[in-house]
Amino acid sequence: MNGAEYFGKAAVGTRAEAEWIVCRSCKLLLYGKRFTRHAKVCPECGWHSSLTATERLALLLDPGSTTTVQPGASVRDPLGFTDLKPYAGRLAAARQATGLDDAVLVAHGTVHDRPVVVAAMDFRFLGGSLGSAAGEAVATAAETALGCGSPLLLVTASGGARMQEGVISLMQMARTSNAMAAMDEAGLLTLTLITDPTFGGVSASFVTLADVLIAEPGARMGFAGPRVIEQTVRQRLPERFQTAEFLLEHGLVDTVLPRPEVPRTVANLLGVADAPDERWGADVRDPMVRDPARLAAPPVEETVRRARELGRPTTLDHIAGWLDDFAELRGDRSGEDCRALVGGLARLDGLPVMVIGHQKGHDLDALVHHNFGMPSPAGYRKAARLMRLAAKLRVPVITLIDTPGAHPGVDAERGGQAHAIAECLRVMGSLPVPIVAVVNGEGGSGGALALAVADRVLMCENAIYSVISPEGCAAILWRDAERRAEAAAALRLNARSMLELGVIDGVVPEPAGGAHNRPDRAGRLVHDAVVCALRDLRRLPGVQLVSARRARFRRFGSPAA
Repeated sequence: MNGAEYFGKAAVGTRAEAEWIVCRSCKLLLYGKRFTRHAKVCPECGWHSSLTATERLALLLDPGSTTTVQPGASVRDPLGFTDLKPYAGRLAAARQATGLDDAVLVAHGTVHDRPVVVAAMDFRFLGGSLGSAAGEAVATAAETALGCGSPLLLVTASGGARMQEGVISLMQMARTSNAMAAMDEAGLLTLTLITDPTFGGVSASFVTLADVLIAEPGARMGFAGPRVIEQTVRQRLPERFQTAEFLLEHGLVDTVLPRPEVPRTVANLLGVADAPDERWGADVRDPMVRDPARLAAPPVEETVRRARELGRPTTLDHIAGWLDDFAELRGDRSGEDCRALVGGLARLDGLPVMVIGHQKGHDLDALVHHNFGMPSPAGYRKAARLMRLAAKLRVPVITLIDTPGAHPGVDAERGGQAHAIAECLRVMGSLPVPIVAVVNGEGGSGGALALAVADRVLMCENAIYSVISPEGCAAILWRDAERRAEAAAALRLNARSMLELGVIDGVVPEPAGGAHNRPDRAGRLVHDAVVCALRDLRRLPGVQLVSARRARFRRFGSPAA
């Protein structure tokens, strides 16, 4: 039986009548009604049982907000197919057993008062397979969302294409993918909640085309099923292969969430369309220094030391300190997730934003976990993906820069590091939304510039920004890495020099002695500077932003720059 083993009344009645069940994972004996009240999640081990489409809607949508949407008519048996029994008979039996017309139930409602259209799959109906009627339901859901300007939430549970409908089932992959493309063109958010199992043509079409992919713990997703793969390649598959946790590790989903946390997270994501009025940020005082003469000039080696100080606020510190409702989005969708670069949707004093930044850490374990803030190609591909999503959703981008440089190495070169950085540069130059970049620590080479093609480029007082590290410059040009102080002075990599050169627009002051001495205060100053920059930029049309941004970088190196 799919799910748990049922006892008590279930032994002689229906599954719904079960009094006691045994968790399929930990084998704990659970009281059925309590299990149901907990959204069919085992309180001991967290195992998630399957839910019907109706149960999904009840769990996700606010009580009393649900309105069922009826899909259009579909061809029911295009081939007159018969295997061990006629396909028409299988359909009739599935309808009788589930009370559904087909494998997808469509509804309009609200999640924490935010409107959404939901297309929920039900595995009980012929394994949630994708046939004409299911494809029509997904297309209808997208068209309903387009018609009312609402986001679309897909809840998946499927074994793949419906073989009894032959190539007509195959065509549903293109049909539903086109519906997702229309959502992209309209700038409407799409979400997928992946439940167990999600395979075949469903995973290879509309499911993985959503902007944000959320998976339940243990949910499996893939194109080919594990038995098919093992029979084909004749190899033992890795542990947890195709599970949600495996997918997250390999950059194929954004997050794994226990079932009770999904509604709140979905509601926060749906709020991306909530824009504050024109007075947003009006009460914030601009802390930026724009006159180089007002900046102190400590010894350059002291500035370099402060820029690298482990106590400086990291990207995640800034996010926790002055951004709300952060939903991290992970992965490059090509098989990797680089932890040296983090990003996601959040709120800045109520304004939806996309925040992307290099991440280091405050101790050795964190530095190793985040690869010392040196992104791989997957990190830059992730950044470009999030930037494109920001453009689609029309939300500003904030980047926080703190990296010695992009990760050097054989794997990085094999993965296309140069191309990944170049793509970030191109994408940033074309985004029709405001971009504010803050160099808050080390701004090392192209690995830093990949996040700094912005409308406003700010720099913290004790940060550095350079074409190469002082050590690297000294080793190459002086042929002596110990002469790094001379190299640092020659490179003029401090904030004052960057302001004099016109590379940055302003300097964010730091607490006395550096940001590491009062990280909370340092974070508040960055917050104020970013708010003041965005306060002006968000009034400008996208065409004007792109034109001015390209003109800005066009001038560098020209006599008038």
